[in-house]
Amino acid sequence: MILSGVATGLSWLFYFKALQMGQASKVAPIDKLSLVFTIILAAVILKEKINLVIIFGAILMSAGAIIISLAK
Repeated sequence: MILSGVATGLSWLFYFKALQMGQASKVAPIDKLSLVFTIILAAVILKEKINLVIIFGAILMSAGAIIISLAK
């Protein structure tokens, strides 16, 4: 629990530092991809079953993040 709290705190610090250094419209989509990474790691490490709905949702989240980050 302590390590989880430390990791969460550090992730927020890095996120706010990235917001200071870059545009929010470029930083926020990268942050949202953490959900996709979680799905991938859950499948690989925890051997969770991934169905087509989850895959489709991950693809939509990835596409949305890419589209938003490329928008001017």
